Amino acid sequence: MIGADAIVKCLEKEGVTTLFGYPGVAICPFFNSILETKIETILVRSEQNAAHAASGYARVSGKVGVCVATSGPGATNLITGIATAYADSIPLICITGQVDSKLLGSDVFQEADVTGACESFVKYSYLIKDVSDIPRVMKEAFHIASTGRKGPVLIDIPIDIQNRQITGFKYPDSVHMRTYKPTVKGHAMQIGKIGKALEKSRKPVILAGGGVILSGARKNLHDFSHKYGIPVVSTMMGIGVLPGDDPLYYGMIGNNGRSYANLAMKESDLLIVIGARIADRAISSPDLVAKNTVLIHIDVDPAEIGKNVGPTIPIVGDIKSIFEDLAGISAKCDFSEWIKTLDGYRRKEPSRKKPRRKYVDPAGFISILSDKMDDNAVYVADVGQNQMWSCSYYKAKKGRFLTSGGMGTMGYSVPAAIGAKKADKRLQVVAVCGDGSFQMSMNELATMMQHKIPVKIIVFNNGYLGLVREYQHNTYNANYSMVSLSGGPDLACIAEAYGIPFIRITDNTGMEDKIDEFLKEKGAGLMECMLDPLDTVK
Repeated sequence: MIGADAIVKCLEKEGVTTLFGYPGVAICPFFNSILETKIETILVRSEQNAAHAASGYARVSGKVGVCVATSGPGATNLITGIATAYADSIPLICITGQVDSKLLGSDVFQEADVTGACESFVKYSYLIKDVSDIPRVMKEAFHIASTGRKGPVLIDIPIDIQNRQITGFKYPDSVHMRTYKPTVKGHAMQIGKIGKALEKSRKPVILAGGGVILSGARKNLHDFSHKYGIPVVSTMMGIGVLPGDDPLYYGMIGNNGRSYANLAMKESDLLIVIGARIADRAISSPDLVAKNTVLIHIDVDPAEIGKNVGPTIPIVGDIKSIFEDLAGISAKCDFSEWIKTLDGYRRKEPSRKKPRRKYVDPAGFISILSDKMDDNAVYVADVGQNQMWSCSYYKAKKGRFLTSGGMGTMGYSVPAAIGAKKADKRLQVVAVCGDGSFQMSMNELATMMQHKIPVKIIVFNNGYLGLVREYQHNTYNANYSMVSLSGGPDLACIAEAYGIPFIRITDNTGMEDKIDEFLKEKGAGLMECMLDPLDTVK
């Protein structure tokens, strides 16, 4: 057995069945060894998209995603995808080939210090210099990626280590790391304070973030909120913590959130933040939160608690575990008047967008699309105006809403949708992107067709980098700079070139029938929606 065989054996021991990657000489020993296994390898067309696809796979499967690239430009191309996963706490194992260990630091062909380059946005990184370390490193890497606040772990492996003989291979049964012991159980006394805080409260609100979903605690949140009748709002990454039609769910907060969700936050006297950062995109002025509000902050990462505002009751631990402990407390409370007030705010919410008759109305389109999608479907939004419209008008049911929240990486949706579909082929998966973000990842249509991954892709085409154009319109008096996407491809021709069925919608006429036709197609599909070039988010 050589080092490359050992790496593959470790992946098998961890139950890995699929990985996404792009080969090169420095990682060829690994890809040669993996031929002897049943692990499916998905060849992406850009290394960045290997990380995005692994991210989509991890988010839907609940497992650790795996992506692999070669040294030098292969590894550096992977970096944006790693940073995207880190910002959203997605568990990944990122394996990169490296030049011969004797040549490290001599600036040889395709050498890059990828462990140094990724230091600020990985949970941990390894540069393996001893082949006998491979089993320990791989076991530790999967443990680190999947526990505590989840995230990507980088493993850089020189080609000579991959080719070196390893004797006495034994994969560890457990992990013992003195410096890494994430808290799982919440402090019992702190958890007990929640019941007392509820009894004193008249206007409580739960703010749920992506951590609730990552910990598998959606049902726990539902049961807790309904037990006491506590209204729930969410961050962007928390969309889907409760179904959109749940009477206790009041939508997304923030600049692009629902006004009644923001009012609920503003007027609350008890704010229970669960698995969410108190950051600028959700709460523009964190210092205002705690002024007249009792703040309970629950998170698995102690670094997030108190980072932007000091909580009254901080609780560190795994969210699912804490919810299980919360089930054992009891509190006498009645928030029916508070719910009536919030329902009144919701009824007064004005219609936020007026349809453009000569073009497709994105708000109406997304509303109809989400109504017609399967209850357990996966909706993957890209970044830009399409993301804002998706957050506002997508109606979550029992499925998943995926997007790049923390990093806001354009080009995320198509490869992430590919990964999501590979995680569970039974699920309907739809990627929604703008014409700008689609052109960043349309090369992955080849990946879809090569590996028979039937993802549905919708492109909102307005001929601009829409969100940047809108910002320049409002901030620089419509002085537009580098936002026109003129010269873009004819998507009908692109679809034909890849053998993908294509539908173009130019206005709202017959929209429902065309969406039905698009979703009923068994294989992959590409739909283009022509939007008003000057359409705005609100």
